[in-house]
Parts: sequence; C-alpha cells; structure tokens
Amino acid sequence: MKSMTMVQALNDALDVMLERDPDVLTFGQDVGYFGGVFRVTEGLQEKHGLKRCFDAPIAEGGIVATAIGMGAYGLRPVAEIQFADYILPAFDQLVSEAARLRYRSGGEFWSPITIRSPYGGGIFGGQTHSQSPEAIFAHITGLKTVIPSTPYDAKGLLIAAIEDNDPVIVLEPKRLYNGPFDGRSDQPVSGWANHPDGQVPAGYYKVPLGSARIARAGSDVTVLAYGTMVHVALRAAEDQGVDAEVIDLRSIVPLDLEAIISSVQKTGACLIVHEASGYGGFGGELAALVQKHCFYHLEVPVERVTGYDTPYPHAFEWDYFPGAARVGKAMRAIGDAVVTGVSLK
Repeated sequence: MKSMTMVQALNDALDVMLERDPDVLTFGQDVGYFGGVFRVTEGLQEKHGLKRCFDAPIAEGGIVATAIGMGAYGLRPVAEIQFADYILPAFDQLVSEAARLRYRSGGEFWSPITIRSPYGGGIFGGQTHSQSPEAIFAHITGLKTVIPSTPYDAKGLLIAAIEDNDPVIVLEPKRLYNGPFDGRSDQPVSGWANHPDGQVPAGYYKVPLGSARIARAGSDVTVLAYGTMVHVALRAAEDQGVDAEVIDLRSIVPLDLEAIISSVQKTGACLIVHEASGYGGFGGELAALVQKHCFYHLEVPVERVTGYDTPYPHAFEWDYFPGAARVGKAMRAIGDAVVTGVSLK
C-alpha cells in the first residue's frame, strides 16, 4: 500500500493498464508531453512512447469519434476531455455512436472506450469550468457513468472502466484531486497522506462498476452521495451529531440499488446530495427509486440538497456549493421530523 492523491492514483491506473495491455492507449488535449492540465498523465508519454500517450487537437467531437473507431477495431482507448464542461461538442458521438454501436451492429462491434474528465466545482472555475453533467449521461442507454470519491476507488474504478466492453464516462471531482474535503469552506485541508482512503495498493486491482460502499454506517438517516459530496456528507454528520449512514454510490450507471434499498429500509429516511443543479438532476431519479422500493419504510419524505438552478457563479461559489452547513441543516430537520412525527413541510 502507498499513500496517493487522486491524481497519482489515476496516473497509476493508466500506467498499470498501459503496461498490462498493449491495446490500451490514452490521448487528449495536452495529455502527452505536458502530462495533462491536472497532471494525471504526467510521465506516461516518456515511459510508454508517443504511440501510447499523445496529444489531440482542441476538438472534443474528433477525440471521441477517434476513440470510437479505435475501440471498434480492437483497441481500448482512454480519451481525456480536459473539462467536463467541454464534453458537449462530443455528445452526439457519445449518444448516437458509442452508446448504440453494440445494439445497432447486433453485437458484431462494440465500443470499449473510456472517457475521463475532471468535473464539478470547488476550485473557483466559474460557470464554464465547474459544471456537473452526470445526469445527462445517466439518461443515455448504453453509457456507464462512474464518479470516485477516494484515490483507492479512483484507481480501481478506472481500471474496471478500461476493461469494460461498453463505453464508460469517468467523472473525476476536481475538488478531490489533491486531498479530501471537509465540506465547510474553500480553505485547503490536509492531504490524503494519513487518510485511510488514500492508501492505494500497488499494481492491478479493480473496483466493480455498480458497487456502492458504506462510507459511514448509521441508523438515523441514509445519505446518498457521490464524488465530493461524500466528504461533505461525512463532515455534516459529524458537525450535527447525526447518526447518518452515508452511501457512496461510486457508480450511478450501473447503480447499486440493492445497497440503497437495504440502507433506507433500515433508517426509514433518505437525504440525497449532489452538486449539480436540482431540477432534472440525478437526485430526482434516486428519489423516485427510493419512493418505489422503500415507500412503506419511509418515516419522512425523501429530501434533496443540491446546487441551485443557475449557472455556477464564480464570485458566489460557496453560496452555490452544497456545503456541510446546508447538508447538516437538512440532516437535522429529518432527524427532528422523525422524532416528533411532524412533517418536514
């Protein structure tokens, strides 16, 4: 085991797979000589050569289209989109080609491609560098979407994505790249060095897609979260003294519905937290699933804490960001409602 940041763990995953499988390669904007804008691919071109790690033009549609062609003919490309905000020019390729290839060819061709992209706020990226588009991809049949919250999971999920025969979107929370996040403010916190989730095994291992983990066991309320919001939820529970069970979904497609049902049936309450804006967000799908499968176990309505329905504001990022104060307030309201039997409304 070695202490790693999320950036280092992702780099290690790519290094392991480039060495393990000659069909794996990685490319994108500035990923070669420069090592990526966040240094996730640093040193890979020097070690594995120009044909295995190389730069691409600033043309997201072309990057994804090239990856699809490579995958259809036997390679396993890992394409980086420099920021998730810029993935929309490639959306048609992802929806109409990558997600449909296996179906439209009757299984003759498939699309074993991985699209990596930094996403989310918390680093003052403003409206065009902080978006959270996970719900868009979750809606597309044929795409898989994973979102790690720790270095351990980042490495294991990326390796699993690369080996998957279907297209996988790996959204990497920028706020977690270099250390855990306490959910309170924009002030830096200590890194992953002494954090248990920062301990990463050497070599090859996988974290199965569609497998949630219990980040914190509890009995008062189930909190469903992923990415940065897992750390926010953990801090909120500690600050409020609420015995919350925090479920790190890790993968939203495929989704570990069994883990969600088991937890909500135990606690009788559910709080959903995500950074993306609330209207049409993935939290709505989670709420519908909890309502359907856990209706007779719920003691209070399902609640959500999300980003606001506005573009991500640069100057007021920490008002927009669902921090520990907002999440903790919702936790406390749920707890009080359960105890008193009074509706949250």
